[in-house]
Amino acid sequence: MTQLSENLLNPEDSSERTREKLLKIVDVLMRQVEQRSNEHGAAYAQFQRAAMLEDQVRQRTADLEYALDLLNVSNARLAEANRKMEVAQRNLANAIETVREGFALFDQDDVLVLYNSRFAMFLPDIVPRLKQGISFSDYAEMVSTSEYLDLTGTDNAYAWASRRVERHRDRHVVFNVHVVGDRWIQISEHRTPDDGTVILQTDVTDLVLTERETRGRMLDDQAQMIRATLEHVSLGVCIFDKNCQLAGFNQRLGYLLGLPMTQLQLGAGFEAMYQRVSGELAVGGQLTPEELLAWVYGTAPRVPITFEMRHLDRRVLVVSAEDLPDGGFVMSVTDVTAERRAMAELTRTNETLEARVMSRTLDLEDALARAERANAARSRFVAAASHDLLQPLSAAKLFVASAEDGVSDDDTRKVLGKAQNALESVENILSALLDISKLEAGRSALDIMPVPLAPMLAQLRDEFMLAAQAKGIDLRVVQTDQIVESDPTYLRRIVQNLMSNAIRYTDVGRVLVGVRRKGAGRVRLQVWDTGPGIPEIEHQAVFQEFHRLGVSASASVGMGLGLAIVDRACAQLGHPIHLDSVVGKGTVFGIDLPPARQWVAKKTGTYLPEQTSLEHPGGLMVLLVENDADVRRAVTLLLEKWGVAVVGVETGEEALSLVEELDVTPDLMLVDYQLGEGMNGIAFIEAFWAKYGRMPTRLVTANRSRDVRQACQAAQIKILYKPIAPKDLETFVMTPLKAP
Repeated sequence: MTQLSENLLNPEDSSERTREKLLKIVDVLMRQVEQRSNEHGAAYAQFQRAAMLEDQVRQRTADLEYALDLLNVSNARLAEANRKMEVAQRNLANAIETVREGFALFDQDDVLVLYNSRFAMFLPDIVPRLKQGISFSDYAEMVSTSEYLDLTGTDNAYAWASRRVERHRDRHVVFNVHVVGDRWIQISEHRTPDDGTVILQTDVTDLVLTERETRGRMLDDQAQMIRATLEHVSLGVCIFDKNCQLAGFNQRLGYLLGLPMTQLQLGAGFEAMYQRVSGELAVGGQLTPEELLAWVYGTAPRVPITFEMRHLDRRVLVVSAEDLPDGGFVMSVTDVTAERRAMAELTRTNETLEARVMSRTLDLEDALARAERANAARSRFVAAASHDLLQPLSAAKLFVASAEDGVSDDDTRKVLGKAQNALESVENILSALLDISKLEAGRSALDIMPVPLAPMLAQLRDEFMLAAQAKGIDLRVVQTDQIVESDPTYLRRIVQNLMSNAIRYTDVGRVLVGVRRKGAGRVRLQVWDTGPGIPEIEHQAVFQEFHRLGVSASASVGMGLGLAIVDRACAQLGHPIHLDSVVGKGTVFGIDLPPARQWVAKKTGTYLPEQTSLEHPGGLMVLLVENDADVRRAVTLLLEKWGVAVVGVETGEEALSLVEELDVTPDLMLVDYQLGEGMNGIAFIEAFWAKYGRMPTRLVTANRSRDVRQACQAAQIKILYKPIAPKDLETFVMTPLKAP
């Protein structure tokens, strides 16, 4: 069977021929099967196997044909890729060959894979050994041993190759190599993305030579500039190198040191030059010659020094020395003879001037002492005069208050009330004069407190109403409930002057006084008038002493001090003052005042001190010590109307004797401060309390000096200032006091 199939099927036949033979065999076998009976079953089974084999052969043949087709396509593509790669390699080789610099490519394993003909041309002896496949370390070793590489005297091939390999590890490297023939090659290395290395070699000889030439010209120019500068400076300059030899100088140095130019030679040693000048120049100051030489020949860095050298002809030279970066040093010599002579002359002049200043100072001290004594005398005179004026004024107020209590007629009571207001105005004026006098003497003491504006403005309205009505002017004061922080005496004086000026300079129309809020932090009190106005050029001048505007006939009264006092008082109190005026229409003055936030307002929005109805208890005895008979009589009359028994005496000694004689101590005491030739009021109160014990007491005085206040504070004595207000006196006498 095997031989039959070999005869029928030839392996060298094509697949189509083999297929035709198989189909023919199948047809013959099918006919034989159909003609034979079942006894030929075995042959039929073989036929079936042959048919199955034929199907498998057909499938394998188709697969083989498909694989052969794919292999043919792959071979064609591979051939095309090889062709393109060869073309690319030729293009790359041509491209790097056209590069003007030497080019080489090392792969990630530091193996040379590509280079052009210019690579390493500056080292001809390594070109024959340079080929693809060598390592970078072998390449570095070849370069280091090249006879064309110019190594320094302190370098060798092994050290150079080691540094070259070490620097090769950096991603970017740029350096220059010096080769024979005074040529310079710049080597630059750059890493590729796949960690390979590209090396470029560029001939930069022309650039180096050009730069060297340029640098040389610059150095020459700088040297000429330095020489020219040294020759034009007024200092003598010498430069020494690290071996202490002269490296540079100017002609001024020879002139100052007295050395001829023939002895100033470059390369001369410092010590030799010093010996030449030491005969005529001596080192002075705190530096000795030995210390100078030790500094010169010492090791760097040296501390800068300065010393003097004195010439035999009395010239003085100042020498400064300082280190240079190369270990040398520079010295500068300055002639300060003229300056020293000027200083000596100035010293003599200063001594003369000091003597003259001392003499003038003594004269000024004498004059100042005389002025201080005169000022103190003036202050004492003002205080004494104010006290003398306040004494009868206080008596007048008390008499008016006494008369007011006994009058039932309403018109008379109104007249007495206005008289009382007028007396209070006079009192306030005198008190303001006393305060201003102390202010000028430098002893002012402001008493800042909450001040309700309504009572003060009402009192000023009554004071100026008659003067306004006499001129036919409508004076209006707008009611207010504001309470501000200020000194009540100075504030009243300020507003009083502003209202007085407004009425004085207004012929027709009206004067308006009111208060406006200017935000949460200030209140502005304003005085408006319909007078002639103040030109803008005069806005500053009106606050000067004795300055008056001759714009109205009615302004003839007064001496021009009102606004000056207003300006000075506002400055002391810290109250800004504002002036707005329109010529022909009028003027408004405004004073900014801080509101008294700490005072709690009443439900009506105003502050009014609680009025307590004081009963007039009988049986009280008051000891009144007052040396002024009128005041003593007025106080006695007023107190007796209130049912109080009064024991009035003139001096403290008399009071002590009377109390001891009667053997009865009073319930209250009113004691004047000035009691004549004997003890004053404070001494009397202390003596009385020491003998009879403490009791409710008030020191009555018109003296508002700091010394009196401090003495009362030290003795714990309370003060009642003159002129005495009847309400204050009534409050003291009628209110039960637990402590004096």
